[in-house]
Amino acid sequence: MITITEFQKIGVGLSGFGVFFVLFGILLYFDSVLLAFGNILFLSGLTFIVGLRRTAHFFFQRQKLRSSAFFLGGVALVLLRWPRIGMLVETYGFVLLFKSFFPMVFGFLAAGLNIPFLTTILNKLSGNSSSMV
Repeated sequence: MITITEFQKIGVGLSGFGVFFVLFGILLYFDSVLLAFGNILFLSGLTFIVGLRRTAHFFFQRQKLRSSAFFLGGVALVLLRWPRIGMLVETYGFVLLFKSFFPMVFGFLAAGLNIPFLTTILNKLSGNSSSMV
């Protein structure tokens, strides 16, 4: 069984609030203060969950340097109060940075949801085949 430390619990809370503030900032027509606060909370929560050394190692791997530069550059643009351009750059960096995790997430969602049409789409996105042949 995996034990979860108090720091990891705090990190989950910080990341959750970060995602909430980013989504709320987008809902309020790209409010730069909410987006910046959400970005700071999300990154600090990620650091609390994984640890400082692993977070730095993840972002600064040689093959992920370009995507990390886009993601962190987007965060910097949001902090400099250019929210629309910053969110576009940040989203592009996020997709490049976490593209290897998307098939796993789609497979998890397909297994958890029992909606026939949606399950078929998620299985195709995750690369799973439910065909008997």
